[in-house]
Amino acid sequence: MNDILYSPWRLQYILSNKDEECIFCTKPSEEKDKKHLILFRSNSCFVIMNIFPYNNGHLMVVPLKHVPNLNGLNKDEINDLFGTVQLCEKVVTKVYSPDGMNVGMNLEKAAGAGIDEHLHVHIVPRWNGDVNFMSTIGGTRVIPESFEQAYSKLKEQFDNEKTEK
Repeated sequence: MNDILYSPWRLQYILSNKDEECIFCTKPSEEKDKKHLILFRSNSCFVIMNIFPYNNGHLMVVPLKHVPNLNGLNKDEINDLFGTVQLCEKVVTKVYSPDGMNVGMNLEKAAGAGIDEHLHVHIVPRWNGDVNFMSTIGGTRVIPESFEQAYSKLKEQFDNEKTEK
């Protein structure tokens, strides 16, 4: 007999009407950071929590400029993007103390980008043994922390980092 594991949170995303507009353009323009889980803004990019995370603390760094790949950014925007990625590594390490971290991007649809028209960098904290039977066999992730709790902890640390500079 096969056991069935459910992940109803994915169905909401699968069945939802996909916005015609780019969420990475509309969300920061509304200036409702807490509602949209935006944690930090720099000169040319912002940090947002992933609402379909692989692990607790899964963040994305997104340029404000709507471009599909790195070639669409100038040198200052690239420096800001990766300076913000570096800040995320520092914040996530302080808040979650992971054993490691995945940092990466999927450029274009063929590479696996879910939102292929707007470049973004994933920061995913990892712990020894975090890939278990739930994700490997069942295709289900267990995220034990609410978005509200994670937002509060991460936002506080991003704010602390701004004042420490």
